[in-house]
Amino acid sequence: MRTAKADAHSSLQNPRAVTDPHGPTGRLATWLAATRIEDVPSSVREHAKYLILDGVACALVGAQLPVSRKGVEGITALDEVGKGVLIGWGGRTTSSSSAAMLNSSFIQGFELDDYHPLAPLHSNAIVLPAMLAAVPHVGPVDGARFLLGAILGYETGPRVGMALGGLDMLSRGWHSGVVFGTLAAAASAGCLYGLNAAQFEDALGSAATQSCGLMSAQFESMVKRMQHGFASRNGLTAAALAAVGYVGIKRVFEREYGGWLSVFGEGHHPDASQIYANLGEEWETDRIAVKAYAAMGLLHAAIGAALELRPEVKVGEIEQVDIFMPEAAYGHGGWKAVRPLEPIGAQMNVAYAVAAALLDGQVLVEQFSEKRINKDDVWGLIGRTRTYHDKDYDKLPVGERETTRVSIISKDGSKRSKVVAHPRGAGPRALTNDEILDKYRSLTRPIVSVDRQSAIENMVLNLESVRDISSLVDLLTPNVRSAIE
Repeated sequence: MRTAKADAHSSLQNPRAVTDPHGPTGRLATWLAATRIEDVPSSVREHAKYLILDGVACALVGAQLPVSRKGVEGITALDEVGKGVLIGWGGRTTSSSSAAMLNSSFIQGFELDDYHPLAPLHSNAIVLPAMLAAVPHVGPVDGARFLLGAILGYETGPRVGMALGGLDMLSRGWHSGVVFGTLAAAASAGCLYGLNAAQFEDALGSAATQSCGLMSAQFESMVKRMQHGFASRNGLTAAALAAVGYVGIKRVFEREYGGWLSVFGEGHHPDASQIYANLGEEWETDRIAVKAYAAMGLLHAAIGAALELRPEVKVGEIEQVDIFMPEAAYGHGGWKAVRPLEPIGAQMNVAYAVAAALLDGQVLVEQFSEKRINKDDVWGLIGRTRTYHDKDYDKLPVGERETTRVSIISKDGSKRSKVVAHPRGAGPRALTNDEILDKYRSLTRPIVSVDRQSAIENMVLNLESVRDISSLVDLLTPNVRSAIE
């Protein structure tokens, strides 16, 4: 076992090296410092640009939502000035750390953003705000470096999440993305700061100790929209500290006492090898799902099943709806909805989402307006809906743990069922780059000018040729129209 004295001696010999290059922390930190954009396969780079475009669309949609306005009002009252700019707010500024938090809340503002199906987190809400907030402090950043930073974050978050069991964290009540996300933000911001391997180790250690997030935020609170922002801000802070030599927790993943895996994974058998297995060979960026529906990701299989059933049933003749779900999805979304229900609760509740799908044939922005949520037709259907935890689904291969069955019994006694293992947007049914582009255009068409929409699209999809990312920031910061007014 290495001693603190040995680690100190190693650091003195090579202050740019990690304390243990063979441990999970050291392997990740070394890879983060060594990876160049040329090391990333062209297909991964291309898909990452479309992921960024989706994150930008979500930020623009979320910027002027009522909940976002309250967030800006509260935070800027504490933090009026600084170098941090807010997306869609006409040049409004605040501190960089507060900007990371608020811009993240915009991306998370309407449950339209990406998610990782095996290690749930919303990557764009973590990495993009942290990098945008870092830009004024690190000098000119070209588009290739910004793209690399995003990819390093896209890779880090899911890997550390899978080491903790991924979906298990949701089942235990953690807001998993906020636990995993500090490390993803530190990786992305650290890339822009130009951290060496030892500094990345420090950044990961300082980020890990700031992991947080309670999933009870999903019911009626506004803070669910902000929690990924806590992670983005905390990872940014960790990278900034590491850049000036502030020492973080060394070997934070493998520490037995007070380590990230040992504490968050207590009693749940964390697997540190998930952090570095096939690192740089298999790309988690390709697994990140882009949402086809404006609801929590683990509800998408149920929504898909309901949409498949819709042509086969008469909605007015439905007697009962039964929904069978795996543990994480059931715990996260299978709770009983009662009136009045806030938009955030509706987007986290499977009975509401399935009712909206059956009644409206879509589950997008308008299905979560307060006017729609309060209508009697949807509540009549919710009242005839039952949810169940199907333990057999928990035994499926990890890539099929979203499997959900929706069964409908009609008043004439007939029964229809659909099972969806891979919802649209995830796994083998992932949205194509063209479909992501269509989503971007559809979401942003009502809220920005056609010229601005096109300029953002062209710049993001040609990031490697952008000489200074500030030109993209200039396109993102002018006011946007409200998406729901």
